[in-house]
Amino acid sequence: MGDEEAIKASYEQMNNQPVDWDLSDKPVEPMRKMQTTLDGSATISGPGTFLRKAIRTITFEPTNLEGWWLDRTDMPGSLPIRVGIANVWTTGQIVSNIVLRSGNPHNYVRMVEHLISLRMSMGIDNMVIKLDSGDPPLFEQGSLDVVEALNSCGTRTIDKPVNYFTVKEPVTVGGTYGDFVTLAPPDDPSNPQLLVDAAISFNTALGKQRIIFPVCKELAEMASVARTNTSYGKVLYCKTIGKLFADVRNLGYNKTNVSIASKKKYVNEPRLIHEGKALEAVWHRAVLDLLAAIALIPNGIFVGKIKSYKAGHRLDCELMKQLYLNEVIVPLNEYKGA
Repeated sequence: MGDEEAIKASYEQMNNQPVDWDLSDKPVEPMRKMQTTLDGSATISGPGTFLRKAIRTITFEPTNLEGWWLDRTDMPGSLPIRVGIANVWTTGQIVSNIVLRSGNPHNYVRMVEHLISLRMSMGIDNMVIKLDSGDPPLFEQGSLDVVEALNSCGTRTIDKPVNYFTVKEPVTVGGTYGDFVTLAPPDDPSNPQLLVDAAISFNTALGKQRIIFPVCKELAEMASVARTNTSYGKVLYCKTIGKLFADVRNLGYNKTNVSIASKKKYVNEPRLIHEGKALEAVWHRAVLDLLAAIALIPNGIFVGKIKSYKAGHRLDCELMKQLYLNEVIVPLNEYKGA
């Protein structure tokens, strides 16, 4: 989907971009055979993402339901929202983010990506996330607070097999800004994993960043401190014209919980330095944004290869929708290369 010639040109640009950190040979955990849920519960709180003066609380609990669920305790009578592509409402108009909704139009949760992305790496198949609003907390440590809370719960195995999915053949969705995302089957169906090749390119101090890595708990925990990045121009916008819009006026971003870059330098200290180069932005893109879209496959875990260049939530979610509309996602054991 998209302009084929433009996608080819973008592929060439990405392939010519050096890889800053190649972890493709890193050993990963073996494929799990049976599903898990939490063994306990944990609660964390923080300032609201979209209402910074309010303290928001989320609780992680085990469940007999299959999948990840968002349950708004302030909306009695509303059913929990299943984490799945069918429940994506929007990817944000002013502030880019994934919003999930089910039933009642007020029964939604915004900025879910930094929560649900962990479904791909934490080894937890079934869980309920209870929230006291549709505005989850915004933490200064990125998603590390969530990782630590989930680790404190532990997991237990349940008597249901894990379902693995892949695509019949490579599929690509291209955008209008030289961006694209490609999903492909695994190279070795007998020993599959999820391998990500992600690259970004900005006209700011962020510059060009590219990483290749297998999805695993260790790397996800390392990358969980990566914050949303923004330009200094957007910071100025939020402080001026943006105040006309409620979402921006009350946005809880500050110099600690987001990474800010001007044209030539970082405004605040970047994280995830490798060989002298800050890679926080691309780790955030790959682990906390891109994997959130892959987590929208509701009935199992995706394995294969992902190639992402300059893409964002809107393109990610469009790709996930097209997988189902075109019936190209299949159980791993039915993949023709198996």
